[in-house]
Amino acid sequence: MAEKTAVRTDQAPAPAHTFSQGVRKGGMLQVSGQGPMDPETNQYIAMGDGAAQTTRTLENVRAILEAGGSSVEDVIMFRVYLTSQDDFAAMNDAYGAFVRTHVPSGVLPSRTTVFTGLPHPEMLVEIDALAVTA
Repeated sequence: MAEKTAVRTDQAPAPAHTFSQGVRKGGMLQVSGQGPMDPETNQYIAMGDGAAQTTRTLENVRAILEAGGSSVEDVIMFRVYLTSQDDFAAMNDAYGAFVRTHVPSGVLPSRTTVFTGLPHPEMLVEIDALAVTA
């Protein structure tokens, strides 16, 4: 059976609670939900800007994927959590631009979008990812 290992990088915000940034087991890598925090300043960015928050959040996810030996190309599923339906179009546009840039095969990952409350009022978006490399 494959060993389970934690993935950690300074290129994404450190987890604030009792979980790993990512966990790899065999050819699978699960990235924990990320938000729009700048890993250098540990501050949430772009208050009220769903597109900018989505891009920063996806960059955090990408950093963890790469630290785990994977990439956005390897993602089979993104889960997007939004606090408001009003931010859906901005998120969707930013998400689409990011994925088109980082998935050169053109085979887009699956995605689910859910509207919910998030742990910090500054957060408009949270995203997690599941990647498979084997």
